[in-house]
Amino acid sequence: MIPFSFRTLPAGLLLLAGILTSLPLERAAAQDAGAMQISWEVRNRFRLFREERDFQLHVENARNRSILAAEQSLELQSEGRGWARNMVNRLCIDLQGRVNQPCTRDNVKENYLTPTDHPVTVRLTGAVPVGATCAWSFDDGDGPQTSTFDCAEPINLRVRYGKQTVASVDVSSGSDPTQRVQAEIQVRDIFVAGLGDSIGSGEGNPDRPLALSDEGFCFRSYLGTAGAQYYRPSRAGYKGGRACEAPDTLANWQHYGALWFNSPCHRSLYSYQARTALALAVRYTHIAVTFLPLACTGASIGDGLLGSQRARECPPGKTGVCNTSVNAQVAELREALTAAKKRQPDRTLDLVLLSVGANDVYFSGLVADVIVDTATERALFRRSGVMASVDDSRDALARELPQNFAKLREALKPLVSGDLSHVVYVSYANPALADGGVPCRGGRAGFDIHPSFNADPQRLARVSTFVDTEFLPQLKGLATCTRGALCRDPEADRMTFVDSHQAVFADHGFCAHAGNDPEFDRTCFAENGQSFNPDIVSAASQPMLCGRGASEYRAYLPRARWIRDANDSYFAAMTYPQGLPAASQPSDIHDATWGVLSAVYGGAVHPSAEGHAAMADAALPAASSVLGLDAVPPGVTRGLLAPLLGTQQ
Repeated sequence: MIPFSFRTLPAGLLLLAGILTSLPLERAAAQDAGAMQISWEVRNRFRLFREERDFQLHVENARNRSILAAEQSLELQSEGRGWARNMVNRLCIDLQGRVNQPCTRDNVKENYLTPTDHPVTVRLTGAVPVGATCAWSFDDGDGPQTSTFDCAEPINLRVRYGKQTVASVDVSSGSDPTQRVQAEIQVRDIFVAGLGDSIGSGEGNPDRPLALSDEGFCFRSYLGTAGAQYYRPSRAGYKGGRACEAPDTLANWQHYGALWFNSPCHRSLYSYQARTALALAVRYTHIAVTFLPLACTGASIGDGLLGSQRARECPPGKTGVCNTSVNAQVAELREALTAAKKRQPDRTLDLVLLSVGANDVYFSGLVADVIVDTATERALFRRSGVMASVDDSRDALARELPQNFAKLREALKPLVSGDLSHVVYVSYANPALADGGVPCRGGRAGFDIHPSFNADPQRLARVSTFVDTEFLPQLKGLATCTRGALCRDPEADRMTFVDSHQAVFADHGFCAHAGNDPEFDRTCFAENGQSFNPDIVSAASQPMLCGRGASEYRAYLPRARWIRDANDSYFAAMTYPQGLPAASQPSDIHDATWGVLSAVYGGAVHPSAEGHAAMADAALPAASSVLGLDAVPPGVTRGLLAPLLGTQQ
């Protein structure tokens, strides 16, 4: 039986639905532009969202806009605080990364991975006579459910997963002949998984950014002398010791951190993977999208996708011992798919969004080599293995990455029924380009959050050239089975590859500036790298040299730079990584190690929300093509119902 209700939707939703049904894809279904037709759409189609209001916010802002333009609109609407800050608590996946089974969506309990039905709104559109009466019938094979209402009323019902429902309506208006309109309703539920590293997870873009205090917080430097201290903005709400001579526990500090929808992996709703899956649901009204995010910051192919890895930080509010390990992503996906198939044998994994490889060639070590400038820190980091040279990365690119990629390909193949074209590999963009592809010139601007940071021009140029001429081309070869990649069957093993966003990123690297950048950035982040008060006394109460409060910073406002610099990383997330080995865990939150890591572990040299939106704009056409979503939908039949005969013409 088909559960359905007849009720008027809110006026805003009615208007929205009318616009959606006029989209080009839906217009293709009409045999006659002026004819009556049955239009239908799935409600709250992005199934990660528990509440339809969150989905509708994206529908409204996506109208006639790219994903990037929609993101910029949402940023302005939220005054830079970000649209995800409240949605993060209204998801079908909890903050520990567990899928809610069941998940209550719009007051209905649903199995997230294996839905049994979907909510649909049906309406009669076109040249509907004023005051006409509609006799509706919905039949999914178990007998029709019928009722009669004014034709202006939309119909809400739930249609079964995997079954076709035939909708028909007899339209009566005065003495005019009764007209019958029919349509077939069948929702396609698309199962999308996100795999990969920090680019896939959305690192740099906490769902709820850190709230900053206008007062300072002390860090020590590695020199260890009494005068080797500096102040940076503190976390708002923190009441513990702010001076280096007043140690405090990490647990107290953690209460006031940024919030991610998965803290161990720094997964964010702003990630290009979430935005691509969401955009599919926004654009195509006859589908539902079940998105399973598994990408994790710090992941490599060996440690992250095929094996476990260290967590970024503990979930908020968790007491006791922190579980610093994250399960292998491929194993998690295999387990989820196996469980889904037990309930629904025909359930398949339709699409995988993938970005991985940077950590396999020590990209974070290259970043450290570029930005850590003082001799003491360089020596310490080199001995601890934190830094890597271009030669180190080049060696890993030639020796390790091809073999690891081949292992990953073989692990993914059975999950997508042997068709690796359903793995959409989205490549990286060079983070150090601006002005149409000119390498950033380096310097302390954007990196003066830590006294030892300075983007060295020569090292930066070497890394940028390596990324453009060696790393990115090799990744493309590995994904597409070209350039001598290890593929058993190049035709069957080729992934769908996306890199069209690289061209637009050439204007938006970490050094990009514009006159319409946020006023706080232009006023307080100095281009000469002197943004922070060096005086150890006055900086305790006023750490910014611009005279303004750090609390005025907004992580989610449109900027010329689509790459987070170290200042952005600290101001948006200020992460103290808890997944480090016990021997590397400082006992004091003023420790020099925390000072360095808090400036980079929140997403330095990672795309901003705008950058992720641009990546999603590039990924969306590829995903749509792989899924075959641009095919013309089934036609609509209509005709006159002759009195008493019931024949349709």
